[in-house]
Amino acid sequence: MVAYDAGLRLSEILNLRLEDIDSRRMVLRIRQGKGKKDRYARLTPGLLELLREYWREFRPEDLLFPGAAANKRYDLATPGQLLKKACRKAGINKRVSMHTLRHSFATHLLEAGVNLRVIQQLLGHDKIETTVLYTHISLVEQRAAPSLLEFLQKGCRQDDPA
Repeated sequence: MVAYDAGLRLSEILNLRLEDIDSRRMVLRIRQGKGKKDRYARLTPGLLELLREYWREFRPEDLLFPGAAANKRYDLATPGQLLKKACRKAGINKRVSMHTLRHSFATHLLEAGVNLRVIQQLLGHDKIETTVLYTHISLVEQRAAPSLLEFLQKGCRQDDPA
């Protein structure tokens, strides 16, 4: 849920600490993300509630998602394996990875009408070209795009004095 709702990379999620959750400002502090850069990611009310439920059940002490030992990180492969298992159980047969959730985050925001520059900032990208690669437009959205030929035809009819 953190990967999808906040658009984070797996490494950023696994490095999250409890102190990185700022519920007053509704942000997640990302320390030393890609390119060794610090940044802030959004924290939505729904994700905050899920994280609170998670904390009440598992009571992590430092790392938000500790591995087998309280002070040890998850293995990088484990979340992806759990995601693939959940997809199989749900009948999803497409190739899926944790990074797919980050791409879905960008695509779904774009389809919801969010400005590409805002998505760029949320993903922590320096270049808009990188963000463009992340956004995949669905066939439904492609079909819904207006026909330019129809625009031209309507324009000609409106100007026609007959």
